[in-house]
Formats: sequence, C-alpha cells, structure tokens
Amino acid sequence: MRNSLLPVHGEKVPEGRMRGNAMRGGNSSKTTRSRMLRRVENEAEELMWHELRGRRLNGYKFVRQFPIGPFFADFACREKNIVVEIDGSQHADSGYDRMRDETMSMNGWSVLRFWNIDVLTQRGLVLDTIVEALEGRLVDGFVATDMRFVPARSAEKS
Repeated sequence: MRNSLLPVHGEKVPEGRMRGNAMRGGNSSKTTRSRMLRRVENEAEELMWHELRGRRLNGYKFVRQFPIGPFFADFACREKNIVVEIDGSQHADSGYDRMRDETMSMNGWSVLRFWNIDVLTQRGLVLDTIVEALEGRLVDGFVATDMRFVPARSAEKS
C-alpha cells in the first residue's frame, strides 16, 4: 500500500499534500517539500548527486532541492550561486522552465540545465561544464540542444 504523503515517481506534489511538522509549525513547508522531493529523484538525479555530494566536484559544496523563491533547484552551490537542473524530455521547450530560470537568475543564481540522457551517457562532459561555470569560465547565456545556461543577473545588468 502506497503512503499517500509521498508522490509516485515523477509526480508533482501539490503544496496542500504536505503534512506532519509543516502543519504543526515545526519545519517550514519549504523544508518539508525539499525533503519530499529528495525522496523521488530519478536515476539521472541520483547519479548526479553521487558526483556532487560531499564536495566531490573540485571541493564545491552542493545541496539538493534548494528553495529559491517559489521554486526548488535540483542542485545548488550556494558558494557560487549556481543551480544545476537535470531534466527529462517533458521539459523540452518548457515555458515554465524558462520562467523558473529567469526567476532564479533575477534572484542572483546562474542556472545550468542538462538532459537526463546526457547525465546517464556523458556524465564526464556534464561535470566538466559544471566546473567551467563554477570557475567563472561560462559567463554568457546560451541555449543548445543538449543544455541551457542562464547567468545570474547583477543589479548593474537589470
């Protein structure tokens, strides 16, 4: 029997389905939602987390399901204000994702977006690209068939 508080793999979780400490004034609802999202990662996200956790990628610390405004970043490096998103094909040409990226950018975060298949089959290249962003070698935004980079907006650029 499925626990009704946990979403089925890939299911979006409406805010109203959160229970427990969030409803009793314990953890914030964002913390509760972050924990719930961490339980439903797909294979590509699990593999990426294995590479990013514990400062494994050149000593940079990443966290999972980090809240930024009304959204949750798959992975975030707070030291460098860089978000890494891992997407399936349902995200192709997604206006919602463009809005998420723009919101995160306006909040000072650079966003790197990769396809699940690339994490699964070309993880080394994906990690190299993340390192380029962390080291400041990616500065201009771009959209390609296999990834997207949206740099953070500074107060001077807005």
